[in-house]
Amino acid sequence: MSFYSYKNGNPGSCPGVIAGDALGGLSEKVCVQVKRVYDSCLSQDPLKNVEVEFSQFAAVPKTTCTHGGACVAADENTTNQPVAPIVFESCRSSTTQSEITSLTVERLCDRPCFARVRATIEVPIDILFSDAHCNEFIGRAVVTVHKDVLLSIPDESIVPYSIESMGSAICVSGSYIGNNKFKMTVCVTVVLKVLAEVEILVPSYGFCSIPPCEEFAENVCDEFFSLPLFPPASLCGEGCVSVAPSAAKPASARPAYSACGCAK
Repeated sequence: MSFYSYKNGNPGSCPGVIAGDALGGLSEKVCVQVKRVYDSCLSQDPLKNVEVEFSQFAAVPKTTCTHGGACVAADENTTNQPVAPIVFESCRSSTTQSEITSLTVERLCDRPCFARVRATIEVPIDILFSDAHCNEFIGRAVVTVHKDVLLSIPDESIVPYSIESMGSAICVSGSYIGNNKFKMTVCVTVVLKVLAEVEILVPSYGFCSIPPCEEFAENVCDEFFSLPLFPPASLCGEGCVSVAPSAAKPASARPAYSACGCAK
C-alpha cells in the first residue's frame, strides 16, 4: 500500500500533515545533501504566430477494441510518412526539463546581491497533427524563449552555483506552413532558478516507515466495508433550526424537531 492508503496502520511514521505537537517525535539532526534554491522567478508569456520546426516525428498507432473491452494496436492502416494536407491538432510540453543556452550573468555594482541574467531557454514540445488519411503523428520540436531578468546571486564559494530552468508550454492554435514547420500561438511558462549543491542540517523524525505494496485489485466491497456498522448519533450540524410542535397535542407530550430531522 502507499503512504496515504487508508489501510496503512502506521501513519505517524509517514509523510503527511502534522497532528498535535510538531516537536513531538523529533529524534535527531540530520545532514542532508540537497540543491538549495537561492532565488527563482516565474515568467509566463503568450507567444503569437511563432514558427516552430519539428526535427523528428512518429506515427500514432491506431487502436481497435475487441468485444471484451481490451484495446490492441492496429498498425496496418498507419503510414510511415504523412500525406498532405497536414492539419494541426494540438501541442504541449513533453517534459518540464528545458535547456539553457547563451547564458550570461552580469553582477550589478549598485545592487551587490543581484545580477543581470540573460539566457535563451528551449522548451521541448510534442506537436500532434494528422494527414489526409486521418492518420495521426507526433512531432518533436522546441519553443525558444529569450529572458533578461534580475536574480539574487550568492557570493563566490568553493561549491559553485548554477542557473537552471523549468519550462512548460501548451498551444492555443496552430497551422502547418510547410517544410516541417508550424505557425502557432503558444502559452509558455518558464521558471529560472539559482541553485547550489549544499549540505544542510535539518531536524528529523527518523526514517520513514515504508508500508508493503498493495497489489491492484478491484475490491468493489472495500468502500462499503469501511462504513461504520451502526449510524452515528450526531447527524445534525450546529446550524439546524428547531421546529415548534403543532397545537394538536400538548407541548409536553411532543418533542421539538430540527429542520434536519433530529430531536431537540
